[in-house]
Amino acid sequence: MQTSMDISWWHLASFSLLLLFPFAINYRLKLNINHTAILAIMRMTIQLLLVGLYLKYIFTLNSQLLNVFWLLMMLLVGASAIISTSKVNRKRLLVPVLTGLVVGLLPILTVLLYFILQPKPLLSAQYLIPLSGMLLGNSLSGNIIALQQFSNAFIDKKAQYEGALALGATPEQASEEFRQSALQNSLAPILASMTTTGLVTLPGMMTGQILAGTDPMIAIKYQIMIMIAIFAMMNISIAICLKLIVRFAINNAGLVSIQAACHPDTATYDRQGWRK
Repeated sequence: MQTSMDISWWHLASFSLLLLFPFAINYRLKLNINHTAILAIMRMTIQLLLVGLYLKYIFTLNSQLLNVFWLLMMLLVGASAIISTSKVNRKRLLVPVLTGLVVGLLPILTVLLYFILQPKPLLSAQYLIPLSGMLLGNSLSGNIIALQQFSNAFIDKKAQYEGALALGATPEQASEEFRQSALQNSLAPILASMTTTGLVTLPGMMTGQILAGTDPMIAIKYQIMIMIAIFAMMNISIAICLKLIVRFAINNAGLVSIQAACHPDTATYDRQGWRK
């Protein structure tokens, strides 16, 4: 098989002209998203270029201590991105979200590195950082969906929640249905993706390896491993996050402090941030 072919900067710049078509469609339909899209694309490009330079340095140095530090930064940035995108209370939900990511990622990463791949050294940047990035990146969307649905459930089903509390249910019991629904809906996209993988879609990791000249069967084995790891981490991290939210963001009286104070909900908040 051929080895991977480099893409010239000129070809990459020329290819980006394809963006003119979706921009024209958005302008014609009067969708005010072109400005946001341009900023997002510029930010993505700058971030990837900076990360590429930094990762080249990390891969060359291959310091296990530096690799662990980079992993911790990825976890913090991921948790922050989930909270800001979900528009929830950062002060009360940072610990639940971060704990869910850590507990979901580290055991799976340990199994992959220690038992399956066994790189030398064990915390090699070549494996630790890409694997962590794929697992965290794919878990972000699921966590965001879960947080948004769980948060909105306290508004959409306020009467049901307060009725359960009035009948003597604990906040955890009264919100159990909300947690179940949020977890189930957040896992729907990854389940649909796994169902159609190979028939409708060829996942990015497998495609990248094949383009780089890897034997297709080896790429397929890696992809199966990664899809299982992504589903397991997403399921574990979301379940733990939702469980901890009940303890961190709902007090004994059942008052909820999940949404950010700037959320467009009509509810008011007391000085401690509890939703009245």
